[in-house]
Amino acid sequence: MLQYSEAVAVSPQDRAAYLEFALQATDRAGAATLPFFRAAAAAANKREDGGYDPVTEADRASEALIRDSLRQAWPVHGIYGEEFGLQEGNGLTWVIDPIDGTRGFLAGMLHWGVLLALFDGQAPVLGVMHQPFTGEFFYGDGERAFYRRGDAERRLRTRPCPALEQAVLACTGPFFAPGQEWDAYDRARQSARFTRYGGDSYHYAMLAMGYVDVAIEAGLKPYDIQAMMPIVRGAGGMVTSWTGGNPSLGGRVLAAGDARVHAQAMRLLA
Repeated sequence: MLQYSEAVAVSPQDRAAYLEFALQATDRAGAATLPFFRAAAAAANKREDGGYDPVTEADRASEALIRDSLRQAWPVHGIYGEEFGLQEGNGLTWVIDPIDGTRGFLAGMLHWGVLLALFDGQAPVLGVMHQPFTGEFFYGDGERAFYRRGDAERRLRTRPCPALEQAVLACTGPFFAPGQEWDAYDRARQSARFTRYGGDSYHYAMLAMGYVDVAIEAGLKPYDIQAMMPIVRGAGGMVTSWTGGNPSLGGRVLAAGDARVHAQAMRLLA
């Protein structure tokens, strides 16, 4: 399991090289998923407790391709992926979600993507989200974030939103524990202008692009959130735990494009 450790310094030059690698690796992995999309891909259930956590051949092919690329390019780095676990390294760890949004993938919908982040032991220093069917890339390094499709590229910026009553709230689904966790989320949901479900990583991308204002999740894994953190932050947004802490290892996550609405949502979640 991925854990916190002393942060490894990454120079601006290395960060740029790592980010370019991540864009190329997710592009290749995305191409490997497309033959399975809308092709009646079979899915196995990874859970044995009555729940449902699907995995497809496309998930495994995508992660295997990224892992092979990483071993060739950066053999001393660690790797942590959803399907094949942790390979320890020198303190820098690449974090892979080969298909974030497998349920959407299986349903033939577009809210899924290939996620890749580089974790320095304390936080992700860069992240890429690639939607191969639409040819979109969202990527950032915590200071800047960009959108690319084809030859067109532009900066990503969140939009101003002074109050939750004016906010578009996004959530993958109402997957909150009954009781305090659900009640906390429901307070925020009822305060928002409206709520959209089913986005997975895509709603963080839309937050960075300025179409969503707040995202609230619980029960996330590191590979669910790390790639999106540098993108949202690079676009001017905030990503924390519900209590304002470091969300890099997952759990309860709150993201917002404006510090004012982030503070208001955090008070309701508390």
